[in-house]
Amino acid sequence: MSDQSIDPALYPAALNNKLERFYGTLNGLSFPEVEVFDSAASGFRMRAEFRIWHEDGVAHYAMNRPGEKRPYVISEFPIAGQLIGELMTPLLASINASTTLSRKLFSLEFLTTLSGEALITLIYHRPVDEQWQLAAKALEAEHSIMVIGRSRKQKTVLTRDYVTECLTVDGVQYHYQQIESGFTQPNAKVNEKMLSWASGCCKSIDDVASGDLVELYCGNGNFTAVLAQHFKSVLATEISKISVRSAQTNFALNDVNNVTVVRMSSEEFTQALNGERPFRRLKDIDLNSYGFSTIFVDPPRAGLDEGTLQLAQRFDNILYISCNPETLRANLDSLTETHDIVRSAIFDQFPWTHHLESGVLLKRRTL
Repeated sequence: MSDQSIDPALYPAALNNKLERFYGTLNGLSFPEVEVFDSAASGFRMRAEFRIWHEDGVAHYAMNRPGEKRPYVISEFPIAGQLIGELMTPLLASINASTTLSRKLFSLEFLTTLSGEALITLIYHRPVDEQWQLAAKALEAEHSIMVIGRSRKQKTVLTRDYVTECLTVDGVQYHYQQIESGFTQPNAKVNEKMLSWASGCCKSIDDVASGDLVELYCGNGNFTAVLAQHFKSVLATEISKISVRSAQTNFALNDVNNVTVVRMSSEEFTQALNGERPFRRLKDIDLNSYGFSTIFVDPPRAGLDEGTLQLAQRFDNILYISCNPETLRANLDSLTETHDIVRSAIFDQFPWTHHLESGVLLKRRTL
């Protein structure tokens, strides 16, 4: 996507094309009308990564087109959030004014929030030293930002390596620590819509308050912090150490005290729940004490593996958020052998691309 390719007037048609493709992907399955959650046509990305291209002694933001090695220089990035848009030009001017900051700089990353925080990562083909730290601290003060310097096997944090986001879901504010190197949803406003929809699904489940939730791939607790209110207890799993620590921090930030998070993969959790092998990470957790009624999954693009699919079918309710409609369809071919799709939705996290987030709620079929 070039920096001149955004025409907001074309957005409704682009979103409708995605919806039609989603219907086509799910063709042959029985499911209710898809709920559609749109995005702003511009100014929606809270994260951005740019190449830095040096020409005639001046650093420029640059990007690569697929299949092309030489990057092209950009002057603006209309899909970027407001804070990124406000910072891009003056930040680059300050970097160009300092040889210490610009020398051998090859990449720049923005991580911003709706709450107004900005974390900038400057990545170099050279070590960052004390002279760089002094210049970077001045950059922080000049632009009211936080700066991290990275080079090979080196990470220098001046203030902190995370931002704190504030999302509003159904009138309630939720606070999240978002680590520079961890995954976060790039479209905060659509993320709020996803969280509200998922919460509504859990609220609609009969007698859900008397049951427990198991969540696989919980990340930094983005969904968990909101969904926990609908269940007696939650057992969440996540493989990344960084994400597990952030999740625990986020549960504390939001006074969520009914969640236990354990670092393990979905495959390992399936083995544990089946009693196939013991895990030291579960030595203080009595799986038999839980009364799981619902499973929530938000898997990577590859979807659910066969073992996790079989595990999910053991639950009365399956809430599935997908980042890949093709693997969602493949998984639904199995899940709909035992469950019915009772709600479905798409969330346009990534306007102007082919990528699409979607969600389905399934309930066990009664005979």
